[in-house]
Amino acid sequence: MSTTVATPSSSDLGSLAKQPARAVLGYGLGDFANNLAFSMGTSFLLYYLTDVAGVTAAAVGTMFLVVRLWDAFTDLFAGRLVDRTMTRFGKFRPFILWFAVPVLFLSVLNFNVPTPGVKWLGIFDVSLSAQGRVLYMYLAYAVLGLCYSLINIPYGSLASAMSQSVSERAKLVAARAFGAAIGGVGLTYLVAPKISALQKSAPKLAANADATAKAAYDAAALAYRQNVQSVFTTTTLLFVLIGSVAFFLTFWFCRETVVRATPKVSIRETIDTLKHNKPLAFLCSASFFYLIGLFAVSGATAYYAKYVMGDISQTATMTLMNSGIALLITPLIPAIIRKLGKKTVFQWCGMFTVVGGVSLFFTPVGGLALALIFLAVKGIGASLINTVMFGLEADTVEYGEWKSGKRSEGATYAIFSFTRKVTQSIGGALGAWMLAFGGYLSATSTNPNPVQPDSAIWAIRFTIGLLPAICAITAMVIFWKYPLTDKIFAEIRNENEARKSEAAAIAD
Repeated sequence: MSTTVATPSSSDLGSLAKQPARAVLGYGLGDFANNLAFSMGTSFLLYYLTDVAGVTAAAVGTMFLVVRLWDAFTDLFAGRLVDRTMTRFGKFRPFILWFAVPVLFLSVLNFNVPTPGVKWLGIFDVSLSAQGRVLYMYLAYAVLGLCYSLINIPYGSLASAMSQSVSERAKLVAARAFGAAIGGVGLTYLVAPKISALQKSAPKLAANADATAKAAYDAAALAYRQNVQSVFTTTTLLFVLIGSVAFFLTFWFCRETVVRATPKVSIRETIDTLKHNKPLAFLCSASFFYLIGLFAVSGATAYYAKYVMGDISQTATMTLMNSGIALLITPLIPAIIRKLGKKTVFQWCGMFTVVGGVSLFFTPVGGLALALIFLAVKGIGASLINTVMFGLEADTVEYGEWKSGKRSEGATYAIFSFTRKVTQSIGGALGAWMLAFGGYLSATSTNPNPVQPDSAIWAIRFTIGLLPAICAITAMVIFWKYPLTDKIFAEIRNENEARKSEAAAIAD
């Protein structure tokens, strides 16, 4: 690679210009809306399926593995579809508009498994057997994954089409992290306290209860589960309205400014673009391990709050400390990236995850203050790394264009998202399987709040603490050889733009 930094022509300055405030806001609103569906699933779907729908933790773990692997391949399909699409609104923005309502409404269906004694969508008396409920959750989750890919791949690719400036992309990924944090924290504060209040009034059956008392208990237990179901139904329906508005503002406020020589990219050109993309390979490999730990934690959070911290309403506090720390960190990320560079941030901030995770595992049951402190420490690492990942992915688009001469944002992001979906599959399954390995007892129609064995509590603590620490160490070791610093990226970007200017001059 030449070490001479070419200067982009005036026709290319739009891709380097400062992003207007409404574009940054609009991009942040996109991940806010995404997380109304995504974080609802990662934070509460495992809990909902075991403790409301009555499905075993082992069955849910297998479902997470199978369907999230399916999701990974739908990302590749979505990437190819995006790369073959060009409309008067651009390549990416139309998908956000088309799939906003479907992906949010499918979240409603995922939190409405037809269960005996519980009204479906709060209206209909629909009941399925245990096998029928498992089939329903597979189908509903698989269709949600497909629609989520068709909105998330274009959304994630949009940043690399809005700007080629390192600092402006840093603002976009920071806005994305900020929006995601608000969505994640907001929904837990909306859902967790309501579930906690219901659990405190959950019926209990005395050991010497007679037939009349047992009948009354059964009726009260069904009413309790219906009330819990109503919380999830009402919340997800509300998210359809809020999320649709947020997605529309993303479509309206964001613009695609990066010039592309080829509007549509063939499958052969896509393969050529990706085949020699060494930075993408390192990024995906390191992200693979780090995110397994991250996604395993998401499913275990509600259980840790309920059984270790003593109240499921602490899920909201945990989310605020572990993920919502991004609300404080995110505004500083552009400055941190300018000072240290994205590679350094990714390489070393995993230490926050290691220190926080190991400390959490050894925090005694009931040590609320210590747990919150270590969650905050772990959350600093997760916030920085998960945000910088998206900036690094956008940089690999330029590298792929530099190597092949073809720009393929959709396929590049699809490969990165494919990796993330595989980690969701493995991480989500690990979290559920750890519950099963620890002997976790799912709710039944006659016992909505079973007492858990100590082995289940230790399994929850391992998933929250030691597992993400181990995964972070592995990721940092892999990322050591990542070749694309911010300085090298700027040289590659400018060479790409110089090529385009020369080609345009020859064509004229």
